[in-house]
Amino acid sequence: MKQRINNLWRRWHTDFWRIFRFGITGTVSSLVHYAAYCLMLLVAGPNLSYTVGYGVGLICNYVLTTYFTFHEAPTRRNAAGFVMSHVLNYALEIALLNLFLWVGASQWLAPILVMVVVVPINFLILRFVFVGREK
Repeated sequence: MKQRINNLWRRWHTDFWRIFRFGITGTVSSLVHYAAYCLMLLVAGPNLSYTVGYGVGLICNYVLTTYFTFHEAPTRRNAAGFVMSHVLNYALEIALLNLFLWVGASQWLAPILVMVVVVPINFLILRFVFVGREK
């Protein structure tokens, strides 16, 4: 019983700090994404602007997620998993962006609403990519 409690404590403690670092990584990446979106919005529509911002944020996010959040080295496996998770994430985000625009959110606010919805989902997917199932 004591061993099981110790294992649960270690896992919770490790995940707490991963979530904390993920929050920092996500904040920085989201700010980069949103800044690129806003700059592009001056010359293009919301969908293209969001896509460009997403690409710029994706690069920033991979570097920070790999080295800072999960303390891993880049590998083909985690790069492929990261890209695949973000392909799914992008599809969800662009759909939500258009939904929020459709219901009347401003083009300046809609990306922020999208990020509020997808950040927790993204953490769970990336945790599985970088950590997998812990035994």
